[in-house]
Amino acid sequence: MELFAQDGPRLPDPWASDHRLRARLERRMPREFAAEAGARLRAMAGLSGGELFETQLADRLNEPRLVRWDPWGNRIDAVEVTPLWHRARAVAAEHGLVATGYEKGSMGGHERFLQFALVYLFHPSSDVYTCPLAMTDGAARSLLDSGNANLAGRAVPRLTARAPERFWTSGQWMTEATGGSDVGRSLTEARQAPDGRWRLYGRKWFTSAVTADMALTLARPEGNGPGGKGLAMFYLELRDENGRLNGLTVERLKDKLGTRKVPTAELILEGAVAEPVAGLDNGIRNISPMLTITRTWNSVCAVAGMRRGLSLARDYAERRIAFGRPLARQPLHRATLAALEAELDAAFHLTFELVDWLDRAENGALTPAQQAGFRLLTALVKLTTGKQAVAVTSEVLEAFGGAGYVEDTGLPLLLRDAQVLPIWEGTTNVLSLEVLKAAAAPGALDAFAERLADVRAAVSDPELAGAAQRAADTVDRAVKWLTVTPPEQVEAGGRHFALTLGRSLALALACEHAQWSHDRLGDRRSRACALTFARSTIDSLEAGAGALADEVLDGPAAAADRAC
Repeated sequence: MELFAQDGPRLPDPWASDHRLRARLERRMPREFAAEAGARLRAMAGLSGGELFETQLADRLNEPRLVRWDPWGNRIDAVEVTPLWHRARAVAAEHGLVATGYEKGSMGGHERFLQFALVYLFHPSSDVYTCPLAMTDGAARSLLDSGNANLAGRAVPRLTARAPERFWTSGQWMTEATGGSDVGRSLTEARQAPDGRWRLYGRKWFTSAVTADMALTLARPEGNGPGGKGLAMFYLELRDENGRLNGLTVERLKDKLGTRKVPTAELILEGAVAEPVAGLDNGIRNISPMLTITRTWNSVCAVAGMRRGLSLARDYAERRIAFGRPLARQPLHRATLAALEAELDAAFHLTFELVDWLDRAENGALTPAQQAGFRLLTALVKLTTGKQAVAVTSEVLEAFGGAGYVEDTGLPLLLRDAQVLPIWEGTTNVLSLEVLKAAAAPGALDAFAERLADVRAAVSDPELAGAAQRAADTVDRAVKWLTVTPPEQVEAGGRHFALTLGRSLALALACEHAQWSHDRLGDRRSRACALTFARSTIDSLEAGAGALADEVLDGPAAAADRAC
């Protein structure tokens, strides 16, 4: 009896197969830096699509392990990470996945763009090593912004090092059992000893970088009042020069739905020596630069995960024969993949819009109104892309049928790891409240409106212009709702308001890029993606959702060939 074995998906070259990343590089990177940036991106794509991806598949069953005691009975609380994580650390340092963002002037003011393009390629094959990298980047930014030259001088050169033996990672310890998002209820106490040193006491319930070299954490100095204003931001190093833990014990590693390679721990602080970073109060405000950075990482990782899932699903559609022909030749399956591709396209341009604003913010190129708009945009992009990532990866698994539900294909990992993205760094509801607060800041919505006006001015294609205008009209209606709705009802509608702004801006930006892509590259795929996304976003009940599937998936030439 002959047994059939289905050929599994093969990962296409992450650089050669990603037209939107290559177009974004051409569109945003100054010409004198483009060749170097492209070479670095191709090198990362080669690692991500080759060695790291193969190691990830071989490493599937390995998870971090807590070793409490050494052979002689000494409490060591050492965490052994997986082989891929060891390799990912070296790759991250050598390719500057943190450092690039701080090498100011090296890319003509577009250092963050190159950094996050590298992260976008690296993340899907890293088993979420991007988690400690995000917090490392956030710690570097927070220390530089703190005005504490001593701590910044000690830590930042290591946090941004390119030599693996010198490179440090950082943790971000805020979550306690009293509440994750309600950080002001923190019970960790800071006590100043007679020798002048501060020591921390308490329990951190969810720390995602217990293998880090240092951490920034919140604690309440003795005598301070309640709430967030009474907290201070502290710096600590996890181990001394002999490798002994600094006044803390690792109680356990968390058993999580996803991100299982990330050694997330529950810690007890029992006199950990720490230093105040920026005074003895307003810790939440002082740690906010870290959240700006980590939320940007969250957004980039969301689009990176979507991209990886769709790359595999599209390749598999060419290999899987059902009802006499490949899935890739079946109109309904093509329409489904096209709709997912359109979601990815919009999410990609929304996320790299945020990256552009981050570059400008760090180069002092934002007006006060735009600074307020940037705060709004950061929360908006994170919450929008987090929800998109879960929806898209869920559909991706379905595109594989039963194989998408089988662990040893490696596919369920995509959805499990995506599910954390709407939760980390602020849940959708928490960020929706932040959007409402940010929208009330002077100039924030004006900056938002100015960006939409720029889009409309740049789009000349009648259909794209119509979609961009409808996106702007949708935003106008949402803003008017905000101004006329009684305050007690605004919070209840906060999520809808935030997602309306996020998806509308994503649509407008997709239209803007589609116009550029058509005019400069003669590529209509982005146009098809934008119009497909418009139908799902604004005209969800309109018929013919699959009409543009061929252009979305193949571009106009292949679509014309198929028609012939």
